[in-house]
Amino acid sequence: MADRITIVGGGLVGALLGTVLAKRGMDVHIFERRPDMRAASMSAGRSINLAMSDRGLRALEVAGIADDIRAISIPMHGRVMHDVQGNQTYQPYGREGEFINSVSRGELNKTLLTVAERHGVKVTFEARCTDIDFKTGTTTFALPNDETVVVEADVVFGADGAYSAVRGRMQMVDRFNYSQTYLEHGYKELHIPPDAAGAFQLEKNALHIWPRKSFMMIALPNLDGSFTLTLFFAHEGDPSFQQLRTREAVTQFFDEQFPDAVPMMPTLIDDFFTNPESSLVMVRCFPWVMNDKIALIGDSAHAIVPFYGQGMNCGFEDCRILIECLDHHNNEWGPALASYQRLRKPAGDGILDLALDNFIEMRDKVADPRFLWRKKIEAWIHAEFPDRFIPLYTMVTFSSDIPYNEARRIGLEQDVLMEELMSIPSVVSDWTSDDAKQAMRDVMMQRPTITIASGSPA
Repeated sequence: MADRITIVGGGLVGALLGTVLAKRGMDVHIFERRPDMRAASMSAGRSINLAMSDRGLRALEVAGIADDIRAISIPMHGRVMHDVQGNQTYQPYGREGEFINSVSRGELNKTLLTVAERHGVKVTFEARCTDIDFKTGTTTFALPNDETVVVEADVVFGADGAYSAVRGRMQMVDRFNYSQTYLEHGYKELHIPPDAAGAFQLEKNALHIWPRKSFMMIALPNLDGSFTLTLFFAHEGDPSFQQLRTREAVTQFFDEQFPDAVPMMPTLIDDFFTNPESSLVMVRCFPWVMNDKIALIGDSAHAIVPFYGQGMNCGFEDCRILIECLDHHNNEWGPALASYQRLRKPAGDGILDLALDNFIEMRDKVADPRFLWRKKIEAWIHAEFPDRFIPLYTMVTFSSDIPYNEARRIGLEQDVLMEELMSIPSVVSDWTSDDAKQAMRDVMMQRPTITIASGSPA
């Protein structure tokens, strides 16, 4: 008999997980708390466009649906930084051919749900998880009109996000470790429509950033010619959302901080006061697996802040590694789940720390001339010594073979190296000179090749 799988949560990770397990011949049933978004209008203000990178795409390729998602995404080849005067600076993300992809969370989720159903996954909407029996894998759901359904399964996955009901039930079990931390910053979604001709008003194939030290605004392109903007700003203090309570205050703030964007935002005031001020939460927990029957995946296990664009990619990678663990252990759930937890818990912690670090980089360092100088040197060193130096952003975004925790470890070691190189007198004078490049080569020749611990079970 096919394994019976209950997935609590029909978001991005739950829908992808359902597909990959159904394709292995399993009997998969997803229960989603919200109504079917394909039949209901999406609420504005909470979507945050997503940046799909190599890790996410590799997981989609395993599921056989990467092309479906590429069709609803826009390549972004680099960052465009906007200063207070409206001047723009372009910084490529990587080498030629390396890019990330802007995709609408809502459209992506709709596509993944449709693909899951196409592969035989049953999806029940408006089903709220109220209880789980960890010994039997029996899950109870509350349906509309006071109905209750009790479902037996061989394995239950909690894919129900940062405020997971499954994890909440696990927190009642002895020796379950859990921490939840909110950033002092929140976010508000805004909008740049297409121009009168339906064209993009900013460079289409780029992520736009308005870095302002303690806060920032970003913009990602949409297929209809618009941009989704997100203002990341402190909830309280000076400056903060708390200070922007009147139309006049909002107008003055945006005119001062984002003068080049304001003329492209005709609905700025309405958007600002209509769309919610949302919070940013980080979650760490352990264990992710109980009794070889219950497992957390995606944000339920490792909710992170969005500043590396890796929340979705990490959750999709969870699905891919889980499948590799099943393959490695001949479809035996006990050892497969144990391997999944052993590999993905350090990776989840690693990307949480990396995302927090990248917030500082995006809002502050991207506008710093020394940071831009360092990025140019890093690109040259990587081209000269690809097996001895890999930029951190490249490891995180354009590699699906380097675990996040390994990328962070290597990145910290390379920080020390870069400080050494950037203090060489000839490099300080003119890093492009022959003397400077030879001095850097001399240092790099003493470096060992990079050794990376595997993130796969084999």
